This record gives sequence, C-alpha cells and structure tokens, in this order.
Amino acid sequence: MPKTAPGAMRGCLWRCVQVLASLVILGFFLQENIAAVRVKQQHNTLLSEKKKMIQQIAQEEISSKIKNHLKHFTEMQQSSHVLRHVTYTVLAGASYQPKRLLTVGIFSVPHSHRTHLLDTMSSLFQASSEQDLEYMLVLVLLSDTDPTWLNQTVANISGLFMPHIESGRLLVVHGLLGGSRAKSRNDTSPCGKLYSRQKTSLALLMNFALNLSEYFLLLGDNVKTAPKFLANVFWALPAWKQLHWVSLDFSSMPLSGKVFHTEDLSRFVSFLLLFPKDIPTHLLLSEFRLLLSQNVPIRFSPSVFYRMDKDSEFKDTCFPAEQDKDLGRPDNPAGTVFTNMISFWNTNPQFAYFLNDDYFWTLDPLEGNYLLVVLDKPQKVIKVAVETGSTKNRLNLLKHGQLLLGYSPMEYPQRCAHYNLVGPLVRGQLEQMVFYEEDAVTEISCIKLLVTSSHDYPVRIMQIKVWTEVEDEESWRLL
Repeated sequence: MPKTAPGAMRGCLWRCVQVLASLVILGFFLQENIAAVRVKQQHNTLLSEKKKMIQQIAQEEISSKIKNHLKHFTEMQQSSHVLRHVTYTVLAGASYQPKRLLTVGIFSVPHSHRTHLLDTMSSLFQASSEQDLEYMLVLVLLSDTDPTWLNQTVANISGLFMPHIESGRLLVVHGLLGGSRAKSRNDTSPCGKLYSRQKTSLALLMNFALNLSEYFLLLGDNVKTAPKFLANVFWALPAWKQLHWVSLDFSSMPLSGKVFHTEDLSRFVSFLLLFPKDIPTHLLLSEFRLLLSQNVPIRFSPSVFYRMDKDSEFKDTCFPAEQDKDLGRPDNPAGTVFTNMISFWNTNPQFAYFLNDDYFWTLDPLEGNYLLVVLDKPQKVIKVAVETGSTKNRLNLLKHGQLLLGYSPMEYPQRCAHYNLVGPLVRGQLEQMVFYEEDAVTEISCIKLLVTSSHDYPVRIMQIKVWTEVEDEESWRLL
C-alpha cells in the first residue's frame, strides 16, 4: 500500500481546518442574519401593532367627534317637537302652493309706532317684474293674538294686494307657538321683549316655509327693496351652487336680506329654540353659520335691502346694524401683476389693475389660468370688485372664475402660500365685502383671479378694484 507523504497530510488537515472554520463562521453569520431577520420581523410586528393602535385611537377619536356632533344635532332635532304644537291659520291666499325657487318670508309683529309692513310689501312687489314673480312666493307671517290688529292688517293687505293673492304669489298666515322649550330669563327690558317676539315669529315663519321652495329669503317688516333685487339673488344662486354656504347676505342689516337653503331651516328653528327667548336672534344666526362651517359672512355689495325707518322702536339700540359705509373710490395699493394667460391686441395684464379705462384682453382662457396681483406691502383689504366683459352687451365675460385673497408671501416665484376664497364671479362680475375669521391673518399680500373652467372665446378683464382699510385721520396725527 503506498504511503502518504507528510506534506500532503498536513495540507489535507489544513484544508479541513479551513473548511471547518468557514462552516463555523458561516454558522455564526447565518445565526446573526437569522437573528437580524427575527429582530426586523419583531420590529415590523411592533410597527404594525403601533400603526394599528394609532389607527384605532384616531378612529375612536373621529367616532367620538362624530357622536358628539350627532348627539348635538339630535338634541336640536328633538327640540323641534315643540313645533308640533304650532297652530297656523291661512288669512289670505291659497294654502296649497306649488314648489318654487324662492320664498320671500316676511315676519311682522305689532309696533307701538306706525307699522311699515304694507310699505315693505309695496316696495317688494314694485321692485319685482312679472317674470320675477313667477319664481317666487311672498309669505307673510303674523304672530300677534290681538284680533283687532289681525283683522285690520289682513283687510289692508287684501285691499292693496288682491291681484297677487288671486294669482297665488302672496300668502298671509297667522301662527301661534305653544309649549316652547326656549326658556325665558324673566327679562323685562325692551330689547329682551323684542328679541323674544322676534324669535317666536321667525321660528313660526321658517317652520311654515319648509317645503315651499328651494331657497328662502328673510325680510323684516321695515325694509325697502332696491329695483331688480331678484336678478341679484337669482344670478348669485347658481354661481354659488357648487360651493359651501349657509347664508348669503344681500344687506348689511342683521337679519333682513339673508338667503338660506330651505333644507337648513328646520335645523335653524331647532337651534333657535335651544336658547333663552331674550338672546338676540342675529347673534344666534351668526353662531348657527359657524356651526355649519361658514366661518365668515358672505356679503354682496351694494346692498339691495335697506332699513325703511332708521328711527323705529328700539331698533338702533337692540339691532345695531352695520350701515353701508361710503367707501369712496377704490385705492388699489401698489403691486405687480403676473399671469399665465395669453394676451393679445397689445394689452398688458397690468392694465386690469390700473384704475383707468385700460383693460386686458386674453385669448380663450383655460381652466387653471390666473391673473395674480402681488402687493408691494401687505394690506387689510375690506372690499374687492372684478369687472369683465362689456357693460353694454355683456360679451367677452369671464363666466367661470373665482377671486381669492392670499397671505404668507413667497419670494420665488412671487406668489402666496395660502389663499382664502372670496367668491365666484356672478355673470362675469364680483363685488363683495371682505371679512376675516377671528384671530386670522388680516393683512393680504395677493389677489388672485382664477379661471375655473375653460372658455372658447376671448375674455376682456376690465378692472380689479381693491378697497383697503384707511387709518383714522386723528390716529395718523398722533403718530
């Protein structure tokens, strides 16, 4: 048998040692990898469990909030059972009414001074064309129990407005509310009594109007109506249809001139009756608007409804209305204009911001196009207006557009980081007062006209007008 050489033997042993060492190292490596994989799996499991836990906590929090809101609105709806005890009597007009686009609701109570109910109704009908009247119903709610006053009032209405009664455009009802859960705090002040009567009348009026129309316009019995007011209302409604709103204000008065969705009336009536009778109704309306997530008023300018008698009973004290201030001419603060629209006819986008007869022509603006004014210094804007097209034949309008006000200016590119919507253009125009949320930024740095749908024709942007808050002259002198 041949003998193996000692060198070969040592080489074989060395290879065995190398293989064994490699296997040991590989084993350690595999164990480390397996341990790492296990640690990673445990980590992923922990992350997954944490994620599930976070999702569960978030879901519970959301569910809790939803339950709170549902509980609140359930309480509101449950309180409306008091309206089952309401009694209505039709005093003039047909009790059955076809559903219309708009109900104009007028609430009236006796006054110690001369009543303006008949004047209010005359002004309303005189400001409405025959075509306008086809789309609206005038609903008058009388809530006093004095039979003499009721009979005389109905006789006066019938004598003056019989054609409107016979045509089904006018309905006069009397309402009584019994068993109200709205508590009284025994407030014998003149304002407290007035608020209580007003709240009861308003609840009766809105409750009766629930199924009469799609929208509801509220008026008091002391209101003068501007000519062609209905055109302002009718054109605004489709423009705002896709946007969230609770009330649209066509007046600076605290209650009159506000338009609501009729579907919101029952909730507002329930909301009214949750509070003591002597709490001012206009304050509750503001709270209701906030509750339904309209954070600021939406007020069109100029007003189309005005207080008829400015010195009427307790009105200046109990209902301190914001009067339409004469803001004078716009003062467009200095700024730079940018646009991604196609201009033509040698017009410049800056022309739309000049307060003169110049204007800016753009060719077939597309959805997403904009005209942006970046102000040199932040300003408190109190009113804005946009004019497009031709004032004579209403051609070349920007039919689909919105105006936004921006804050938090950025240097490159020049624009603002955040914007708030003022509103959509109505028939190519916009003129609105500007309001700010409590504790919100009140200094504006950008004014943006945004195209919301493409146009297949040229558009003429006449002017963007801006009114800013001017410091009081005496305050300026003290500086």
